[in-house]
Amino acid sequence: MTSENSDRGYLRRSLDLLWGQGERPSRGPRPGLTLERIAAAGVAITDGEGIDALSMRRVAAELGVGTMSLYRYVPGKAELLELMIDRAYRMMPGDDAPRDADWRTVLGYVAHGNWRMYLAHPWLLQTNLARPVLGPGAMAGFDYAVSGLAGLPLTDQERLGFIAAVDGYVAGCARAHVHAALAARQTGISDEEFWTAHGPLLEKAMLSGAYPHAAALSEDTFAVPGERLFEFGLERLLDGLASFIAAADGGTTTERLGGGG
Repeated sequence: MTSENSDRGYLRRSLDLLWGQGERPSRGPRPGLTLERIAAAGVAITDGEGIDALSMRRVAAELGVGTMSLYRYVPGKAELLELMIDRAYRMMPGDDAPRDADWRTVLGYVAHGNWRMYLAHPWLLQTNLARPVLGPGAMAGFDYAVSGLAGLPLTDQERLGFIAAVDGYVAGCARAHVHAALAARQTGISDEEFWTAHGPLLEKAMLSGAYPHAAALSEDTFAVPGERLFEFGLERLLDGLASFIAAADGGTTTERLGGGG
């Protein structure tokens, strides 16, 4: 999960909240809040100010309630963060999601949807998602991705591998893109200033003969926007998956997943 909390009861509380089992507090006056409003407030704060700005007190202030009132709905910050993550995942699939489309169209849509999600909610890239948040928002996106791979000559493990490959690629590209923008804000040094400062040293290094392959690159090699690099890499990734599908009728499952020999 996303928390350092070792309390085993945390898992049950989190799942209850994600799936609507903890929507109303059991005691006290008539509820004036909803989990949706609370999660939306948390997302708004974190989108604008970063993950470090998130706290129960800060969300309560945003909603105009006392902090203790908030605890009647959400036990703590860890559970709040999981509600926020699942809310962010609702961006995919959107109303424009292609239905009954071929696998490449579906995975391409998933990739672009996740790219937009990470750029809209960059704090997602700072959370530990090694154990995924399995709420209704995340499951809807996963189910859509799986639907695009139905009917292909793939095992279920291979389908999962396809989805993991696409998500890992998108998250890596988005992280680099977001961190580049963050570096400029945190340091006050623009990209242009950064490269201008490095220019004389890099030029000297290239002329030294120590880096012949790097020195042979054209001057415009790095003048490519991050979005274009993302698109180029995505198409090559999908090309590779297409090649795997084309050859999927041969070899055992273990061999196809790279575990043979």
